[in-house]
Amino acid sequence: MFGDMMNKLKETQQKVEETKKRLDTVSLQEASNDGLLKVTITANREIKNIEVADKLMEDKEQLEDYLVLTLNKAIKKASDVNEAELGAAAKEGMPNIPGMDMFK
Repeated sequence: MFGDMMNKLKETQQKVEETKKRLDTVSLQEASNDGLLKVTITANREIKNIEVADKLMEDKEQLEDYLVLTLNKAIKKASDVNEAELGAAAKEGMPNIPGMDMFK
């Protein structure tokens, strides 16, 4: 029984690691409301690209505000996807331990 549980945990760990690698390939895009700034980020929260409209280059303070807001929204979106995917991978492989169903 203990050996089966250890094997199940190792399988779960492997699934989580595979999911992390896959999330490197999942790209999400977030844009400012007016589309002047676009951010591309992976589901592992790595920024891949930032596109800035020429109009924003004229106002440093506005550009900084746009960057903060849009990057935070992109990171939140990526975190939500990351947590959902890793949570699903971990939950799928969890052994059936009596009394632990509160974590499902």
